[in-house]
Amino acid sequence: MKLIDKDITAAIFDMDGTMFDTERLRMKTLKEASLELYGETIPDKLLLDSLGLSSVSAKRLAKEAFGPDYPYEEIRKRADELELSYVKKHGVPVKNGLIEVLERLKRNEILLAVATSSKRAIAEEYLRDADVFKYFDVVVCGDEVDKGKPDPQIFLKAAAGINCQPDTCMIFEDSENGLLAASSAGGQPIYIRDIKEARPDIKEKAWLCYNSMNEFLQHLQLYTKNYPVPTLNEHFPQNDNLLTAGIHGFGAIGGGYIAQIFSHWDGYTRPGKIIGATRNSELRNMVNAFHSYQVNYESLAYEQTIRNVSLIDMDEEEQMVSMYLEADIMALCIPESAVKQQAVMTAKGLLARKAAGREPLTILIILNKVHAASFVKKQIKKALLELAPRETADEILEDNYFCETVVNRMVSAYPKEELLKQIQRKLNTLKETVPDTVNINKPAISLKGITRILKDISVIQTELSKVSLVLFNSEPDMTLYAGGNSPLLHHLRQIKVMEDIGQMQIIKNRLSNGTHAMIAWYSSLLGYKTIGQGMGDERILDFVTKLMEEEIKPALLEKNPDYEDYINGFTKNFIKRCRFSFKDPVDRVGRDPIRKLQHNERILGTMSMVRSMKSSSPLLEFGTALGFYYGISLKNPEDKESAALRRLYNQLGNIEEVLTYNGMVEGKPCKFLDKEKDYDTVLRISQYFHELARKSSANSA
Repeated sequence: MKLIDKDITAAIFDMDGTMFDTERLRMKTLKEASLELYGETIPDKLLLDSLGLSSVSAKRLAKEAFGPDYPYEEIRKRADELELSYVKKHGVPVKNGLIEVLERLKRNEILLAVATSSKRAIAEEYLRDADVFKYFDVVVCGDEVDKGKPDPQIFLKAAAGINCQPDTCMIFEDSENGLLAASSAGGQPIYIRDIKEARPDIKEKAWLCYNSMNEFLQHLQLYTKNYPVPTLNEHFPQNDNLLTAGIHGFGAIGGGYIAQIFSHWDGYTRPGKIIGATRNSELRNMVNAFHSYQVNYESLAYEQTIRNVSLIDMDEEEQMVSMYLEADIMALCIPESAVKQQAVMTAKGLLARKAAGREPLTILIILNKVHAASFVKKQIKKALLELAPRETADEILEDNYFCETVVNRMVSAYPKEELLKQIQRKLNTLKETVPDTVNINKPAISLKGITRILKDISVIQTELSKVSLVLFNSEPDMTLYAGGNSPLLHHLRQIKVMEDIGQMQIIKNRLSNGTHAMIAWYSSLLGYKTIGQGMGDERILDFVTKLMEEEIKPALLEKNPDYEDYINGFTKNFIKRCRFSFKDPVDRVGRDPIRKLQHNERILGTMSMVRSMKSSSPLLEFGTALGFYYGISLKNPEDKESAALRRLYNQLGNIEEVLTYNGMVEGKPCKFLDKEKDYDTVLRISQYFHELARKSSANSA
């Protein structure tokens, strides 16, 4: 591998302070052990001077400080016991970025070794506990060399063990003695700062210097391959990193798409934890029972399991703030109508991050709206100003990354009745397949007894793994387009960073958002329950194809010639996806007709664009009539906007007055067409509306 100007074949890692944040823990346990056995604690200076030394060298320093009778071996042994006890209870504190660095080096054919001053018993225990032992080809420990650091012996032995010349080995160190040893060995020392800053004269012996392992990872990413957008059936990375991904709004898009993007991550590792926030208590209980679920890709008859997932209550402030504190990336997947209320939670979470000194947070804004980032930041700023000084609010908005996105995937949640059937069916299967003889409480005093218990456990694990529920139906489009300047996004496999994300959002809205709603309205009026069923009707398919190919697409291409490939590809895939959307209810897609029919919004805005190109728009006018008739005829009685539109129609008395209404509806501004400017258009849409009403009456009769 070429790193900057050097050919690298191997990497040798110090352990304590470099890979693991154990130096602080070690200092704490040595103090406790010395106080317990000698009645006197060890000064910080002596501990800092001992960093990176072998046990022999550290013993000599301790004897010089306390005298020849100081029981160093006993104190070190007791400190080992205290340290191991802590690790067994809390786990090894792995440095952020380490897993990703090891995975990238391994996948790029770099040999790996450990060279640590710790004894082998402790070193192996830590490496296995942290689940990184598997990465290393050789481990050399302090009790296996005659001379400790700063002598180069341990690094020379490690390099020889992997058949590499020292000058082709990166040697990662955090201590002065370690840097001196790496330099004397003829290696390429890489300094990773930990507790004690190395002196300038020693630090200059390093080839490269970094403030953290994460900082080195960012540099390494420039010299190792980035994986392309994955295929749908490509496996997620097997190894977890230490990152946490948050999903604020765990609905169809959050759970059925964004969780998959986080699971593929950069192709090397994936977040060890995905936290989703939802008000749906049943969904929380189902996912938290197994910390996994499945997404169904109906068009390919393929199911994908998402793991490492926990769900929290979106209305519980403590849980929400904790999620924002812990997350390394956050996806905001809530509808526009909920942004104002949830902005308070986001503001409190970002305030807590600032107080804790956490690094800037990348926030993916999954909102079907042009200039979504500005809209979201405005709402968060209002909430922040209620909680903190203006200067603090401005700093938070400036420091964190608010990234707009364009989502091209269609996703829907499984209906509750279908989920209930799934659960019942799988629980019945579980009862039938787990034998009554399974018993893991009996004592096992022999190898035969232990293997019997393991067999019984495996039966339970195997059957429980089959209980994972299918929660979402999705179409297979993989790429999420994103804007913003977050450096993190460039490394995620399924995210394509765009300079002008706003223009892409406009194009996508013009092509699909209004069209999708018109398909739903037309399908509902013809008696179909899902988008896929409706698209099987030649009348609907012909309408959609001509609408996109003859009215919307030509106008978009004239305005955006640089986006020709995107527009052509999107049009083709959109129609194809709709034809396979048999689990996408028309009631879900067709809801909120007032919002979708507003002046300059999805449909009327597209109509205005087509007209600006000096083109006629009879199909958009017919689609507009579909929307008004869908709402006024109350095809979906549970849709609040349909009910509001029906009341407005009853109040005004005719469709022409509704089409040109400009006022308030349910306390919100509402404007459709202009009575004078759009006079001819109003007449044509009215004719379509009355024709739909006559056909509906005839069919009913």
